[in-house]
Amino acid sequence: MAALRADRPLQLGGSLGLSVAGAESNVAIGLARLGHSVRWAGLTGTDEFGRLVLRTLRAEGVDISCAATTEAGPTGLVIFEPRVADLVRVRYYRDRSAGASLDPEHLGRALAEPARVLHVTGVTAALGAGPCEAVSAAVRAAPALGARVSLDVNYRSGLWSTAEAAGTLRPLARHVDILVASDDELPLIASERARTEEARVESLLDQGVGEVVIKRGADGAEVFHRGGSFALAAVAVPVRDTVGAGDAFVAGYLSALLDGEPVEARLDRAVTTGAFAVASSGDWEGLPRRDELGLLRVPPGATLR
Repeated sequence: MAALRADRPLQLGGSLGLSVAGAESNVAIGLARLGHSVRWAGLTGTDEFGRLVLRTLRAEGVDISCAATTEAGPTGLVIFEPRVADLVRVRYYRDRSAGASLDPEHLGRALAEPARVLHVTGVTAALGAGPCEAVSAAVRAAPALGARVSLDVNYRSGLWSTAEAAGTLRPLARHVDILVASDDELPLIASERARTEEARVESLLDQGVGEVVIKRGADGAEVFHRGGSFALAAVAVPVRDTVGAGDAFVAGYLSALLDGEPVEARLDRAVTTGAFAVASSGDWEGLPRRDELGLLRVPPGATLR
């Protein structure tokens, strides 16, 4: 999507800054900055916003050879409006957008090439029947590519209801290797019969999910797997912008996974990259390069010379 960020409430005539956003593209940029080879498969309009999205991804080192454009609708738009302190209101304009016309055929090239990890989110599935079918087709095709499936629930109430989300996401669980969700999103993909967090995690592991990663915001995160669980506190940083922190977290987790790191190291990198996002403005602009991962351990107020 194109992203417009206001510097004050819109009704007061705040100025708007233009950038790009999107859950999967944020993760792609985060992984590319950490030195991984990343392909982004998606659909943009043949408009200036669409050109900006593709130009930004390409400039960040993301392979866009599997991206496509369409005249079926304009590139989607999201507007971020600050309201008070670090509270931000988000409005989506994605109905009948280019992305809403995505279908499995648009992923043909992407799903014909080997990959180690396939990452999808509930945001794309929320855009309509075609995008939902595309997500489903992708996760089903992953084993043939040799790819582990990573799914971030990433529920957006502005795009669909909890009932719609649960009806779509629950059938996908059995195809997922790494599930990422905040604690309040877990009920949308776990068994409907499960009423506690413990039962929900168990239901997902029973379906074959290898790792259930629960984001707990300022309280850190926890990973559950058949061998046990591991929790880690969040990295304390000054909060500038919480939007995009979840995607940064996922990028860090998948980066360490691709590096062959154990669960504990994956979670450590995840909370680190999430902290970079929280301490920076924008969805992806503040994400670290690999040689910057240690910056948050530098004393506050220090100058790097």
